[in-house]
Amino acid sequence: MKRILVSEKILGASRKSSLDELRTIYRKLIKEWHPDKLQQDEEKLVVAEVRSKEIIDAYQFLVSISPETHTANLEEYTKITSANFITDYEYKGVTLTVTFYDGCVYEYLGVPRNIYIKMMNSATVARFARRHIFFSYPYRRAEKQKED
Repeated sequence: MKRILVSEKILGASRKSSLDELRTIYRKLIKEWHPDKLQQDEEKLVVAEVRSKEIIDAYQFLVSISPETHTANLEEYTKITSANFITDYEYKGVTLTVTFYDGCVYEYLGVPRNIYIKMMNSATVARFARRHIFFSYPYRRAEKQKED
């Protein structure tokens, strides 16, 4: 949840910002902080490189957890979470990372520790996750693991 707040602060966006609004904010900030714009001043160039990376990361993160993105990918997400086995999961802070049998990896943000413990102790982890995690917490597709 902290990452959401930090990303919103970097962009100056709110939770209610649409994808179009995020895109507009992102473009405006990138124009202002693009390193190519500040080539003459070495100190400002270093700051601009760091700032532009922060802006890009924040934008990509907020787009990935946007309700509009979730709606567009709902059919695929439902298929993955209902038809695939969970092969691995990891809990750090309040972020639960789940790897599915097909290699898809999703991050669930703001999952309380007690919910994670209940999931670990449940007879069927996948059923518990379907009922209590998959559609209850903000999520984003993290990556698809490379097949060996």
